[in-house]
Amino acid sequence: MENMSLVETQSRTIARPSDMKHPILSVLSVPTATTTVDPPKVTVDLPAESDSILVSFNRVSQSPIAVSNHISAATKLKKMIEDTDELIVCPGVYDGLSARIALRVGFSAMYMTGAGTTASRLGQPDLGIAHLHDMKEHAEMIANLEPYGPPLIADMDTGYGGPIMVANSVKSYIRAGVAGFHIEDQVMNKRCGHLKGKKVVPEEEFYARVRAAKSAKDAMHSDIVLIARTDALQMLGYDECVKRLKVARSIGADVGLLEGYTSKEMAAQAVKDLAPWPLLLNMVENGATPIITTKEAKEMGFRIMIFSFASIAPAYVAIQATLERLKAEGVVGTPKDLTPLKLFDMCGLQDSMIVDTEAGGLSFASGV
Repeated sequence: MENMSLVETQSRTIARPSDMKHPILSVLSVPTATTTVDPPKVTVDLPAESDSILVSFNRVSQSPIAVSNHISAATKLKKMIEDTDELIVCPGVYDGLSARIALRVGFSAMYMTGAGTTASRLGQPDLGIAHLHDMKEHAEMIANLEPYGPPLIADMDTGYGGPIMVANSVKSYIRAGVAGFHIEDQVMNKRCGHLKGKKVVPEEEFYARVRAAKSAKDAMHSDIVLIARTDALQMLGYDECVKRLKVARSIGADVGLLEGYTSKEMAAQAVKDLAPWPLLLNMVENGATPIITTKEAKEMGFRIMIFSFASIAPAYVAIQATLERLKAEGVVGTPKDLTPLKLFDMCGLQDSMIVDTEAGGLSFASGV
């Protein structure tokens, strides 16, 4: 099966529901001991890789009770932090396609970058322009591409207001299926953590944000991972950062994030100064922090490592080069093996085909 090309298909014999008036209800219903099912069969061509696909629809229809055995994404992330000493590597994703690719590659967790979300969703720089609606909607879409898959950590910027708004933001992220989030101490008109000129709020205002976030988390009985982030290094120095994070820890933050280390030595020292509290490292290549590899981060003792620009930076380079070629030469130059079918397969085409077929639909009876 692995040697077959993407466009090759195979025949699968699939039983059609006996009640074609309500095909989805027929698939989801659980036959009793007295039920006799002898439906006609129809042969449908599906892409060759379909047999290896497991979709949520299948899981529910085959075993309606099975879903209750799945832990939430938040609980999964919490257990990954508590039950192992492995470094959790999270590629930064900024839209549905980059998230789909990260899922296909096989990362154990993902990170929704605020800068990438602002750029891709709004076409704007990371200057606090994106608000709760933008971030929550984007995070919800990404988190639910594979609901029982890798957990998603999402940027929550400053919480988008005072304590009441912070609590509302946290509850919104919980309902969206986000597994973890970081909230920072920058002023409301914030900017990317790797730009100059950052300003932070007084420490008590930061602590109020953390308290509000913790209160909302507790009120929802959620395991969502609360990551306290400080951007105070530029303005107030290293010692103030450590102080703020220690207080955030005492309030109930699960993980700490000191943004913008200026040396590897400083990063390693922060892990020691805040041990055994788990720390997250944000690696933005060509930003304020020198390049630290996953191997080095693990040796330092970091527990989570996010790569905010891992997807959007190469996308920027590739899109610009391609469009410049189109303007100059009149051709895009798409690789020959990158067909529409291959792109749609990355985006869940096979899952959709299986859902339609198992519900009794015939939309894909002749293939795609």
